[in-house]
Amino acid sequence: MTWQDRPEQLREDFNRDGYVALRGFLSDAEVAEVHQNLERLIAEVLPTLPRAQVFFEDKDDPGTLKQIQRLFEHDAYFAKLFFGSAFERLAEILLGGGVEGKNMQYFNKPPRIGQATPPHQDGYYFMLEPCEALTMWLALDDVDEENGCVRYVRASNHGGMRSHGRTQTLGFSQGITDYGTAEDLEKEVAFPARPGDLLVHHAMTIHRADGNRSASRSRRALGFIYYSERAKEDKLAHAAYQKRLAEEMVEAGKI
Repeated sequence: MTWQDRPEQLREDFNRDGYVALRGFLSDAEVAEVHQNLERLIAEVLPTLPRAQVFFEDKDDPGTLKQIQRLFEHDAYFAKLFFGSAFERLAEILLGGGVEGKNMQYFNKPPRIGQATPPHQDGYYFMLEPCEALTMWLALDDVDEENGCVRYVRASNHGGMRSHGRTQTLGFSQGITDYGTAEDLEKEVAFPARPGDLLVHHAMTIHRADGNRSASRSRRALGFIYYSERAKEDKLAHAAYQKRLAEEMVEAGKI
């Protein structure tokens, strides 16, 4: 039985826990194709991208590439993967209706220096009313506790928006200020993954990831963000925040 055969169960699990994990969402051959196109994009397109859309752990070291924003705008292969795809159909099932694709990202935590992802809720960044959106995380490497697997707080999508404050983590500027309560720790679930596994979480679900402590293993992934068509974005506030954040990162020498 595939995920297409159980849409109601998937949506029920997603709404209850705030996340679902679909093992082997892409085949080995499909993962290899993603890697091939990523390598091409990094070699040919990356040098032309605005610096606010490309992050490095060390901006003077190209080998520390950390994040690429809005892949679908830069390459036809990734646009096809994002729009009218199995990923989009899954988003429609989980959000119960039409969706709007908002962002597609490349993530990496390079070995030894890949930083931890602070605990946060994506909805804090999205500025939506109602906050109906989801993020997909597609593993492109073997990921475990050593190199920074994703950790979700079960059912935290029902707990409202937590207080967030600025962090020093490039690409994740806001983190939950009071994370680590007994309930947080009791309900936190780690999700090791293999290449092709897909994790999906609601925009209100609390999640985090440790840094990459391994000596030689990368932790590469693709992220897909879809908003429900019912959600309305405060576009002026969001644009102002992004502009201010970019200015601060330039001033701090991070991009």
